[in-house]
Formats: sequence, structure tokens, C-alpha cells
Amino acid sequence: MTPAPHANPIPNILTGLRLAAGVVMFLLLAGAAPQGLPFLPPDFLSPSDQFRFARTAFIIFIVAASTDWIDGFLARRWHATTRWGAILDPIADKVLITGAILGVLAWGSVPQAAIPCGLILFREFAVSALRETVAGKVKLPVTLLAKWKTVLQMVALAVLQLALAPLWEGFGLPFEWLRHFQTFAYLLLWLATVVTLWTGWQYFSKAQQKMRQL
Repeated sequence: MTPAPHANPIPNILTGLRLAAGVVMFLLLAGAAPQGLPFLPPDFLSPSDQFRFARTAFIIFIVAASTDWIDGFLARRWHATTRWGAILDPIADKVLITGAILGVLAWGSVPQAAIPCGLILFREFAVSALRETVAGKVKLPVTLLAKWKTVLQMVALAVLQLALAPLWEGFGLPFEWLRHFQTFAYLLLWLATVVTLWTGWQYFSKAQQKMRQL
């Protein structure tokens, strides 16, 4: 779709807010981690404070993740697609996902998530580097599976945040169910990781084919 010269700014505003939300969410999760805030004693925040921080971060993530669909829908409906929006949208997605991953890992209570989270980050950085390297030479349009990959990542990270013990207990959910829910969260995260790696391989394969044709 051709970018509109005087497009409605609301979709881009939502995208910008999603980018900012990723940073705020990460700071809340990292700040409420059991290790405590920098330069402050570990017990500076009470368990109730940690829950409020984690709950706020969780809500921010859910709201911000929903804007990934809303801003695209509004841009198409209002014919408000812009070059700036096309650039900012994947950046906002990556900041939100990276912030959620780093924030969850900062808690240190979900060690099984370290490997899949690391693989997701490696793939995202690698594909971003690939796009930058071949820019102007090869076009790598976003595939439908890659779009669903982002959705799956966001759902998995939302579930993983809920699997944090302080957040789970703060919501009053049965503690005996927590271990099973964490297992479900890990499986969902691994599913997102497999799809993430597969789409990354597709991009590199497509780039290699097109470079050979030059």
C-alpha cells in the first residue's frame, strides 16, 4: 500500500506508545525483582510492593501487545500507512518483546525460560542485522507466519509473566496449580521459540536465494 502523505497520526502514536510501554514494563519488572532495586537493600520492597509492580507491568504488557493489532487495523482502515509507521512498528514489537524477556529473567524464578528466551533474542537480532545488511539490495517482506510468530511470542510472554510466583499469588490463584501452569508457560514459550527460529531460517534462505540472482 502506498504511504499516505497526510495520514491520520493515531496509528503511529499507538505504535510509539507501545515502544515506550516496553521500556516502562521492563523497568517495573526489573525493579520489583527479588534482588531489589540498585543501591537499595534487597528488602526495600515488600511482597505487596513487588506484586503491585508486577501487576502493573503485566497490565501494561497486555494493553501494549493489543495495540500491535489495533494500530495496523486503523492504518489500513483509514489508509494511514506511512514509511515512519512501517519502520517504527517492528522496532516497537522488538522492544516490547525484549523488555518482557529481560524483565522476566531478572526475577530469576523461571530458569527454564532462559534458553528459549535467549534463542528468541538471538533470532530477532540476527534477522534485524540481515535486513540492515541487504537493505537496498534485497527486499524481505514480512511473511504471514512471521506476523503470527509475533502474536505467539506475546501470548507466551504474557503467560510467562503470570507464572511468576508473586504475581500468581497476588492474584489469589491456587498455589498448587502454579507448577502446572509454569510447565504450560514453558511449553508455550518453546512453541513460540520453534516458530521464531523457523521464520528466521526462512528469511536467511530467501535472502541467500535472492543474493545469488543479483
